[in-house]
Amino acid sequence: MPIKVDYVVRETTSNLGRNISITLASVLTVAVSLALVGASLMLRTGVQNATQRWQGGIEFVVYMNVGANQDQIDAMARELGDSPEVKSFKYFDQQASYEEFKRLFSDSPEMIDSVRAEDLPPSYRVEPVNKDADSVESLASTFEQRPGVKQVVLASQTIRLIQNLSRALTLGIFVVAAILLGAAGLLILNTIRMAMFARRREIEVMKLVGATNWFIRVPFMLEGLVQGLIGALLAIGALALFQPFFEGWLPNPQEIPLVSGFTVSTASLLGIYVLLGVVGALVGTIGAGVAVTRFLDV
Repeated sequence: MPIKVDYVVRETTSNLGRNISITLASVLTVAVSLALVGASLMLRTGVQNATQRWQGGIEFVVYMNVGANQDQIDAMARELGDSPEVKSFKYFDQQASYEEFKRLFSDSPEMIDSVRAEDLPPSYRVEPVNKDADSVESLASTFEQRPGVKQVVLASQTIRLIQNLSRALTLGIFVVAAILLGAAGLLILNTIRMAMFARRREIEVMKLVGATNWFIRVPFMLEGLVQGLIGALLAIGALALFQPFFEGWLPNPQEIPLVSGFTVSTASLLGIYVLLGVVGALVGTIGAGVAVTRFLDV
């Protein structure tokens, strides 16, 4: 027996409305769990962006004055190169700093338009030999009073604390979200089971007139898919509303340079949204698939 689109749509809509309270519970549970997953991914992406300049063993950054002359810049390079306590260093001129700035704030074109390369300070990213926090702080302090130096910003234990806290929070949120997704799958399974039970006589008649297994199953599986997708869309909408507050609560980057790159790009957000949609669809489809396999005698 061929499956007609209008039949599938009609039966799916009927099933969704028949157990509206359980359907709403399933959708909301999917939405909450996926919102938690999305929030944890946004947090991880923001922390990765904020700590990007500290990767590769870099423990502190020497920011030169915007108007530092070439002699002062070269003198700092010689001092860093001659220091036995410095393992390696990398120089970022104003153009390189501007390229990094554009990458970190790619979602804020008005901010990019208001800043020129000449407005940003050149800097040295320094990796010391000894990574002990006290040693790093002592070494960094020796460069603070050098001519042309604006400030020295240390990563030390702060960056590692942020990264460890981010990992712990992400793991904890993922665990809670996984539990909620499991509960959502069970709710969807139970919704489909109740829908099948309510239509058990109709299903028996359909079998008697030659309906195939898939002809009967498809509307129920589509019902689960729709519940998962609606939950995912609600989660995506909540995250889209939450995203400005997510970045807005941070301190002023001029006051605390460590958080100056705490942003989530549009490309990253789109990737997170697509992932949430896929996961929502999978949870709904798997829950419905298990239900029609276990509880539908066809």
